[in-house]
This record gives sequence, structure tokens and C-alpha cells, in this order.
Amino acid sequence: MNNSKYWLWLWLGISSSVLISACHAENNNNNEHQQHAAHATVAISQQFKVNKISEFNEPWAIAVLPDQRLLITEKAGSLMLFNPKTRQKIAVQGVPAVAYGGQGGLGDVLLHPDFKQNHVIYLSYAEAGEGGYGAVVIRAVLDELISNQPRLTEIKPIWQQLPKVSGRGHFAHRLLFDDAGKLWISSGERQKFQPAQDMQSNLGKIIRLNEDGSAAQGNPFAAQGYIAAQIWSLGHRNPLGIAFDPQGQLWVAEMGPRGGDELNRIRKAANYGYPIVSNGDHYSGQDIPDHSTRPEFQTPELSWTPVISPSSLMFYQGTQFPQWTNKALIGGLSSQAIIVVDTQQQPVQEVQRIDMQQRIRGLVEAADGSIWGIEDGKNARLFQLTAP
Repeated sequence: MNNSKYWLWLWLGISSSVLISACHAENNNNNEHQQHAAHATVAISQQFKVNKISEFNEPWAIAVLPDQRLLITEKAGSLMLFNPKTRQKIAVQGVPAVAYGGQGGLGDVLLHPDFKQNHVIYLSYAEAGEGGYGAVVIRAVLDELISNQPRLTEIKPIWQQLPKVSGRGHFAHRLLFDDAGKLWISSGERQKFQPAQDMQSNLGKIIRLNEDGSAAQGNPFAAQGYIAAQIWSLGHRNPLGIAFDPQGQLWVAEMGPRGGDELNRIRKAANYGYPIVSNGDHYSGQDIPDHSTRPEFQTPELSWTPVISPSSLMFYQGTQFPQWTNKALIGGLSSQAIIVVDTQQQPVQEVQRIDMQQRIRGLVEAADGSIWGIEDGKNARLFQLTAP
């Protein structure tokens, strides 16, 4: 593997790679987000180095362990334990079988807030069942008692998308813990439109649970039944980025249809309007009324047409990149970019776009303030952004 370091000068738009990947936002046949996003006016010009570290097969998510090793999911069903110091990869045993195909497969990985003590992790993935496919979330113990043979034990499913439906798109299934120990899940509407507005379905919703998968106290729709009790907000399409800002406000980045990608400030009980409103249109060409036509629905803080195809979302808290501190970083698929957004400005603004010339699947901050990133697709690179 080529481990050379090189400069990425943002104002010149020099890329991190000469390889150009296809512009589809997901590896499926649904032509999801074929448009390339236009570049915004640069407001900041943070510099950094890109260090090429290793390669993985369709990596989907990264979690940083307390000792700074990485857990990386691969979409076909492998959970890899990677040591950046030795470059050693070890496949974690005991991962449940996943329904791999389209946008489905092994998804997110998340550490329990007390991971140092209990070694509990959470995984999301697509599974097959009655009616078709749906996302499921499990919790398990990462057991490393046997040297070089890490294994998942005490596996327990704690949540599933209901109902299962045909097709293999829009699972979303990003995972996040808040400071109170509540588990948040982004649930896509599975390209079925109406479930996003159906309170008897948890598709197209932002979900708030206890760590064991039970509905968290204080959820706004608890009186409407078992499924509704899980729901914090509704009317979402394919929310692939979910993160808290430094003030504890939840934000979600989600794919619109043809146009109209969104960055949303998530409010309790709010309805974000899909499929009734969107700043994009259906792929068939059929018009969808814009958010401005229906004030009862929550309007995006920022939307993009042409699209960026957001894959992930994080808020940078470190000091290696001072111009990014407290700003949102969004991984872009069809845009092949990292999009930097200042959510503290009014209105919210994109302030920098880094042309990576590769589809970016995920970003996560390390303890030293560097940023780990994964590209999308076969033989995709794990890279590290560090200060110049």
C-alpha cells in the first residue's frame, strides 16, 4: 500500500487521488443521485495533509476504540479491527449474516458510552424477513480475551425497521449516543414514500431509544402505540448523517430525491415533510411541492441542488484544523467531496468544499484531533487527515 503523504491545497482544488469513481450515490440500480454538486463560494481555506493508510472492501463506517485502534464495517458483512500503528487487520468473528445487495449490508458501528468497562458495541445491518428487507440493530460484547481472535458475544437484537418491505434502498441506519445515554437511530423510508408520514411505521423517522432498545421516556408520540413511542421526528427520506453539535443540538444530513439534499436541525415532534414536500423532484420528473408551500412542515436549514449525496456527518471538536472547529463536516458521495458547514451562522452556510475526487463514505475524529475517513466502494482507501 502506498503510504506517501501529500498536500491538499484547498484554494487550488488539488485532489487526493487521480482515480474518479462513478457518480451514483449508492451501489444499486435506483439511480440515486446522479447529479454532481456545484461548488459553493469558499469562505475558509483550512489546509491539511492526506495520509493514505490502508484499503478495505466497501467500508461503511468507522469507530475509534479508546486505544485508538479502529473498528471498520465492510458492507458485505465483515467487521474489521485495524491497528494504525502496525497496519494489522483482523476480522472480528461472530458477526451475524447480513442481507448484502443494493444499499443493504453491514452498516454502522457504535461504541457504548461505557465501552471501557463493558466492551459493548452496536451494529446496524440489513436483514431479510417476512415482507422483504429491513434494518436491524444489535448490541454485543467485543471479546478480545483470545489473542488475535476478537469475537462478538452476547449478541442481542434490540431494534428493527417495521414493516419489512421489498427493495434494498434507503436503510440509513446510522447510530449515535447522546450525553444522557440515549441511542438515536436514523431510519430511511426505504424508497416507499408514504411510510415517512405513517406513525404505525418507523420508516422515514429519527428514533430515540434507551440503550436496551426500549422507547426512551419523553418521546413525543408515546401515547400512539409501540412503534410511535420510538419516534422523535418524522418525514425523513434517507438520513445518512446524524450528529450532535457542541451545544447538544441534533443535526441530520439526508438525501433528497432529484435535487434537494437537506441539512436539518432536529426538533422534538417535528415533521420534515417528505414525501409531501421537498426542494427536489421525483426521479420520474414529477414535481414535489417545495417546503415553502407548506409552512406546517419543518424547513431545512440548508439544501443543495445539484445534490451532494451526504453519506455521513460529524462536528469537529479538535484543534489540528482550527478553521473547522465546531463546524459540521459532511461526507459527499456523488459530489466526491468533504463539505464544511457553519451551523452557527444565520442562515446556516456551506463555507468550504474539498474536492476529494473519490466518493467519501464516512468521517470520524480521533483523540489527537486528526480525522479518519473512508472512501466508498471496492478497494476503498482508509485515509487520515492531519495538520500540514
